[in-house]
Amino acid sequence: MFGAETGGAALEAVAHSIQVALTPVFLLSGLATLLSVFSTRLARVADQVEAVAAALETADAAEAKAMSEQLAYLHRRSVALDVAVVLAAVGGASTCGAVLALFVGAIGEATTASILFGLFGLAVVCALGAIVAYTAEMLMAGTGIRAEVAQSRRSNPPEDAAGEMPEPPPAAASSDGV
Repeated sequence: MFGAETGGAALEAVAHSIQVALTPVFLLSGLATLLSVFSTRLARVADQVEAVAAALETADAAEAKAMSEQLAYLHRRSVALDVAVVLAAVGGASTCGAVLALFVGAIGEATTASILFGLFGLAVVCALGAIVAYTAEMLMAGTGIRAEVAQSRRSNPPEDAAGEMPEPPPAAASSDGV
């Protein structure tokens, strides 16, 4: 009656597809949490760059050298965070792609299935787009931090006794212990 036999089977198949496709949501949730942590860390690095750059303007030669080394360290941190953001975002985008592939592979031809496919597919595509946009924003933020570091280092270049630029120090903890 009303095509319930064929429609019910199609609806059941689509419901199963959604269940299978949502399984990776746990990975996606973990990646989103990591991206949030990376964003917070990048904000801390940016705050430190601003503080060091401001202090560098009034620093004497010895202080300027130490601050320039700290800026080099902060630059390395921002690059590491950029790499982490890209990797997490690619992982999230891949997860969304896998979900979409699982979903598309299991779709039937019933009208209800088409509607569910359209809505769920749109949700996955939007999540994928959000991840891509967030990645672009994080990369822009990291690039801005590095540009500020470079500008501060150019305006106050430290020189050693021979008049050469010093090598950056090995990775060390920043003053805030992070």
